[in-house]
Amino acid sequence: MAAELQPVSVFGCRPCVPGGVRFLGEREVLHAAGAGCVRRSLGPGPHCFVPGTKKSRGVQALAVSPDQQFLAISEVLAEEQPALLVCALAGSHQRRRLVAKGLPMRESVSLAFSPDGQYLAAAMAPPEGHLTFWLWKKQQLLAKACIRAPGGGVCQLSFSPGDNTLVCVTGNGFFKLFKYNEGTLKQINLPKEEPQNYLCHTWLSEEEVVCGTDTGKLVLFETGELHWETSVKYRKPPRKLEDGTTEECERSSYVSCELASEDDGSQQDSLPQISAIAAYSKGFACSSSPGVVLLFEKTMEKEVYKESQEIWLPQDMFSSEAEQSYREDIICICFSPSEETMVVSTSTNQLYMFTMLSTNLTKKEAAYFVYLNFSVHSASVTGLDVCIWKPILATCSLDRTVRIWNYNMNTLELCKKYHEEAYTISLHPTGLFCLIGFSYKLRYISLLYDDMRVFKEFSVRKCSECSFSNGGHLFAAVDGNVIRIYSSITFENIHNLKGHSGKVCAVKWSADDTKFVSCDTNGAVYEWNLLTGKRESDCVLKSCIYSSIALSPDAKIIFAVGSDQTLKEISESLIQYEVPAFDVVYTAVAVSHSGHMVFVGTSLGTIRAMKYPLPLKEDFNEYQAHVGAVTKMSITNNDQHLLTASEDGSIFVWKVNDKVGDIVKYEEEAEYAEEVLVIRSDIEEKSQAMLDLQLRVKELQIENDYQLHFKDLCCESKIKELEDNFTQEIGFLKTKHQILQAEKEKQELQHQFQLSELMNKQAREVQQLESDSNQKLLMENEKYQDLQEKFQKMLKDYVEQLHNLEESKSKAVKDLTEYYEEKLNEKSVLLKEAMENMRQQLQAHEEIKKQIEEDGDQEIQEIQIKYKRQLLEETETNLHLKGEIGIMKKRLKSQLKQLDEQNSSIEELRLEQQKLQGIIKSLDMDISALKTEIQGRDDTIQDKEKDICDLKQKNQELGKLKCKLDCSIEELKKQTESRENDIKTMKEQIRKMERELDQFHKESVQLKLNITRLQQKLKATDHEMHKERQKKQDMETLVKRFKADLHNCMGLIQDSKKMKEGIRELYTKYAQQSDMVEVEAVDTDLQQKYMRHQEYLERNLEALKKKVVKDQELHEAAHIRIVQENVSLIKEINDLRQELEMSRTQVHDLQSALKLTKKKQAIQDTAPTSDQLSSPAVLRLNAEKENEKIIEMQQLEIEQLRDQIQKKGQVLAVQPLKTQQQ
Repeated sequence: MAAELQPVSVFGCRPCVPGGVRFLGEREVLHAAGAGCVRRSLGPGPHCFVPGTKKSRGVQALAVSPDQQFLAISEVLAEEQPALLVCALAGSHQRRRLVAKGLPMRESVSLAFSPDGQYLAAAMAPPEGHLTFWLWKKQQLLAKACIRAPGGGVCQLSFSPGDNTLVCVTGNGFFKLFKYNEGTLKQINLPKEEPQNYLCHTWLSEEEVVCGTDTGKLVLFETGELHWETSVKYRKPPRKLEDGTTEECERSSYVSCELASEDDGSQQDSLPQISAIAAYSKGFACSSSPGVVLLFEKTMEKEVYKESQEIWLPQDMFSSEAEQSYREDIICICFSPSEETMVVSTSTNQLYMFTMLSTNLTKKEAAYFVYLNFSVHSASVTGLDVCIWKPILATCSLDRTVRIWNYNMNTLELCKKYHEEAYTISLHPTGLFCLIGFSYKLRYISLLYDDMRVFKEFSVRKCSECSFSNGGHLFAAVDGNVIRIYSSITFENIHNLKGHSGKVCAVKWSADDTKFVSCDTNGAVYEWNLLTGKRESDCVLKSCIYSSIALSPDAKIIFAVGSDQTLKEISESLIQYEVPAFDVVYTAVAVSHSGHMVFVGTSLGTIRAMKYPLPLKEDFNEYQAHVGAVTKMSITNNDQHLLTASEDGSIFVWKVNDKVGDIVKYEEEAEYAEEVLVIRSDIEEKSQAMLDLQLRVKELQIENDYQLHFKDLCCESKIKELEDNFTQEIGFLKTKHQILQAEKEKQELQHQFQLSELMNKQAREVQQLESDSNQKLLMENEKYQDLQEKFQKMLKDYVEQLHNLEESKSKAVKDLTEYYEEKLNEKSVLLKEAMENMRQQLQAHEEIKKQIEEDGDQEIQEIQIKYKRQLLEETETNLHLKGEIGIMKKRLKSQLKQLDEQNSSIEELRLEQQKLQGIIKSLDMDISALKTEIQGRDDTIQDKEKDICDLKQKNQELGKLKCKLDCSIEELKKQTESRENDIKTMKEQIRKMERELDQFHKESVQLKLNITRLQQKLKATDHEMHKERQKKQDMETLVKRFKADLHNCMGLIQDSKKMKEGIRELYTKYAQQSDMVEVEAVDTDLQQKYMRHQEYLERNLEALKKKVVKDQELHEAAHIRIVQENVSLIKEINDLRQELEMSRTQVHDLQSALKLTKKKQAIQDTAPTSDQLSSPAVLRLNAEKENEKIIEMQQLEIEQLRDQIQKKGQVLAVQPLKTQQQ
């Protein structure tokens, strides 16, 4: 299986995508990057890449559903076929493709989900644009409408926030509102104003839409009609950044700020243009000029919205250019769900953020954006390299910037902009230096903790490639078709490698830095020996323009890719294998340090992972990543990460999983260096600043102490004065209170008297009113009876008139029916005559048609027969020719193979001839040497014959000693048998000890299992506690809301109707929730019981833990003692075994000596003299004494060992009894 890749980090952003930035929560953002989308947090953290479809050329538009669970994407594939997809952001990777039958295949330039997420609307760009309305979950097209406009350009659509069927579409010369109803989209507004080029729009409410034009106008439509219009002026950037904003930029971003506005020498005013707009709760935000966002808030005046704040993109404080920063057009604006943060995307691939609550939004002070984590490249990446000691990578781009990234932390550590473009970059293995190739110079740069400082410059023009060696002591720089090798210690030019006829495209060092490989545009691949500076091997294929090269770990195999759509494996100056690219051009190649994996980048931006040996079939894993061609590719030293860069300016970091034999290799995490270069002057300045600040702190502390003491004295005096004043006022108020109480009693008596009088008056007036009302009712009753009599008379007259009218109507109807029946009879006769004429004409027409068809069929059959004959003849001739061509091709192939085989056989025979000649020469030399050896051996044979005579005499003497040695051998055998018995007993004791150890291990395992069970119970109880706490918090929030709503209802006491409605709303809101509160109140007793039971279990668990700890300590002590005793016993047993082997070897030597004596006695005829027998006897007596002493020492040692074993066995027997008692 080939290696698997997983994208871990993505450094890049795709520009000019409608809706290209969206929030997926309060701290997570989704934006287009490469050939898909990236999810990342507002702070440093991991990235999640959502890839596009296969052969995708990038996202053209995107939209996120309101519940933030689904993503809609508009893409263009490699065959220039548009695709509209909806995929889930989490969980399953299922994708729904929406296809509109009967519509032209054009890409969608704007997408939008309905507020409830059921519908999806897509707009195709005018002038031949269409609006499609989808029920996307069923992949069903509900309706479509044509968008006709005089010009093309930008087109945007969006749903009304309160209506799922209302869609707004704007573009060049049109503003349209469409309503979906019963399978159709109908335009509901009729534009009365002059057409304008609307670049963007947003909904402020269910009826209000704000649009921005290319002339800087903001137009507000209410229910499709013009309500308000204003124009925005072109804004110039402020001259100086304020201190607060610069500090904010430095704190919030981890890297130096990128340039934000373009400086053309003298900036002139131009026409404003509303390029982006977004709504929030207070109003809306729009971009009227490059580099600025204006906030508009709602007012109650004639001008419905007024500008409240300017927010500018930041300037680059660390650029090498001392000039004004260039400007960027803001393309997209979006707010977080809580509207605390605003994120914008620009035309130079950058993402910025602004915290709405961090600064006081006042009109006088200008606010500034900060980068969203870091800035990225805005043009093609030309160089990429990885460090060995640190988790960093370096990149350079055509945007004239050089950046240092940390791929473990997903941060940008350093960034610097230069006056000219950088073509290549290489990192030193230590990560403290780098090489950058410019158009006129090659610079050796030291990487400080906050800057890149030039250390040395080399006069190498248009350096397209440079590379440090793996050891870091050398580096190579390409100067046209010459490769210069320098020492990175002395900076001397060691070698100039010449031989390439074309421009050198890529270079690669071997693992031991002894070999060097290069390729050029003329199809040459050279291998160089750096010890001699000469070329060792070459492979030239002029039909291929090479673009990248890689080396195997053993430096024996070269992998190269180029313009001929193949991956070549080169070894021994020959192309061994060629792997086809399948209609794609390979642009970059990299090989893992293990040698099992090969990675290739293509011109379509895809990454292919292959296994080694290379497959000849399409057996690889392909991953969609970039939009442009892959320019550079590198793999880390531990083979865990693959790094790729592309022409679209994006950089991908991939996690590599190498599967070899169905086993995944997980290497240990590498330890990286953390050293950083710092300039001495910077350290001295900072230390001096720290000393000054410390002195200042001490001074401020003294001043603060004095001021606090002075304030305490002042406050004490004021407190005394206030106490005196309050006591006086209290006495005065008491007297006043008594006077007021007396007045109150008097007034109460007066009020009671007045009330009694008023009650009497009211009773009299009520009686008078009742009498007046009775008289009025009698009068009105009489009038009602008169009116009823008049009504009955009118009814009688009306009935008589109706009867007369009906009689007249019936007479008129009879007359008309008789008149029209006569006319119908006449016209029916005419129709019958016309029908007979038509039948006659149809019969004649059918007969003519039949005759024409029969003639045509006969002619067609004749023509078909002719052409069939001709086709058969031509097919036979073609088959005959194909057969002859195939035979000729086979003959050619066989002849070519025979020629190749003959040439190879001739070369093999030549090599064999040379080898045989060398063998013949070596054999002649061996013959002469052997002759000399024979002469020497003859001399040695004569000397040995003399020695044999002497040995025969000695053998006779040894024969006598044989008897004595046999006796001693028998005694030694008896001793060895006793020792072997002792060893067996020792082994049995050791086995018993091992069994006891196993029992101890089992007991400890059971104790550990009990501990894990108790821990799991604890976790479960903690989880339940967390749930209960959360319920409590929810109830508290519910009570707070209820109190707030009650307070609002209390304000409506005077209006009874509103009071009733408010109480009903409270009942509908909180009736069910209050029931839940009552249920929870009932369960409080159960919770208390549960808490008591939990406390009891916790106490038991603590007691068990203590017991387990004590048992473990005892078991560990016993285990250590047993192990130590086992070690000592094993050592003693090994010593005894060595002694036994020594004794056995001595016995064997003696036996062999005795056998030799027997043989020599049989050969010799003469007997030895008395003088010769005396000397060996003395020697033998000494040997016997030594053997006796050795045997005695061994017996003593065995007895001591037996005593020690008995003592230790008794101790071990006692220890288990103690542990059981405990």
